[in-house]
Amino acid sequence: MRSLWLCWALWALPLTGPGAAMTEEQILGSLLQQLRLSEVPVLDEGEAESVVTPAHVRAQYVALLQRSHGTQSRGKRFSQNFREVAGRFLASEASTHLLVFGMEQRLPPNSELVQAVLRLFQEPVPEAALRRHELLAPRSDRARVTVRWLHVRDDGSNRTSLIDSRLVSVHESGWKAFDVTEAVNFWQQLRRPRQPLLLQVSVQREHLGPLASSAHRLVRFASQGPAGAGQGQPQLELHTLDLRDFGAQGNCDPEAPVTEGARCCRREMYIDLQGMKWAERWVLEPPGFLAYECVGTCQQPPEPLRSKWPFLGPRQCVASETTSLPMIVSIREGGRTRAQVVSLPNMRVQKCSCASDGAPVPRKLEP
Repeated sequence: MRSLWLCWALWALPLTGPGAAMTEEQILGSLLQQLRLSEVPVLDEGEAESVVTPAHVRAQYVALLQRSHGTQSRGKRFSQNFREVAGRFLASEASTHLLVFGMEQRLPPNSELVQAVLRLFQEPVPEAALRRHELLAPRSDRARVTVRWLHVRDDGSNRTSLIDSRLVSVHESGWKAFDVTEAVNFWQQLRRPRQPLLLQVSVQREHLGPLASSAHRLVRFASQGPAGAGQGQPQLELHTLDLRDFGAQGNCDPEAPVTEGARCCRREMYIDLQGMKWAERWVLEPPGFLAYECVGTCQQPPEPLRSKWPFLGPRQCVASETTSLPMIVSIREGGRTRAQVVSLPNMRVQKCSCASDGAPVPRKLEP
């Protein structure tokens, strides 16, 4: 195994929109959307005062309040370092290969994975085999390489998740890169002790059908057999972010103002619903709530390294974890006004982080 650490020069970028506090228009828009209304209902003072909140409605509201503390929506961050982890082919068939990577202690502590890259060395095709193929199938010289994550469940059953897929030419050779970030994210969600990271690599025909080319039979990766043992073995690059330098600092110091260049943090922001005219007779609970906002700056990599990640934008101080906000509102139905519970998603900031625009949000591992 080889390990390579990149040290980056840094500078700061001011916060823009993604971490800003929730606005009155956003709250109103979310509430109208959840209730499928086009405008705020008009309730006179008598109607508003006559609404009684039944015990079961209040119990539902309290249950949603408690649940919202455990419901989080997560984001992603950028990369500071990367390590290479050597893998091996555990099993190999004509067109499907199983790679095994020992992952424990490969990810640095107090860090977060940003990208994982699988590198496979495609061996050159012998000239004789290439000429024979060109005679039989002159119009097709490509094969599809697909990478899946293999999860062995506790009950012994298997499931696979599609991670990456691309076409390769039989005329090419050398290292081929596949983005397997999602596979490592899935692996991190497994219960400890975790199994090794298992990646299933399939080499298939470019097209289906009886006239499809057999070019996939010529695509071979190093270390699949005794002849390639120890040469060009599969590599897994793990790009991580050191949160001590690149992460947010948690909650802002309430005694210190957030000045220009201050590090990203979460600041208290109380939203007074009673002070909003449209909510005066419509929203029964809560009278207001702590929404928080993300303020401050994030450190950036220098231009030479940023050019290696063109799909990621500048790192910004953003809300990486949010929770919903339950409400009790008055609803007019069938000539009567009653109380109803509604839950507005992503209303309260739980955690602020430094993230790059364009970075995908990882999927949750299904049971």
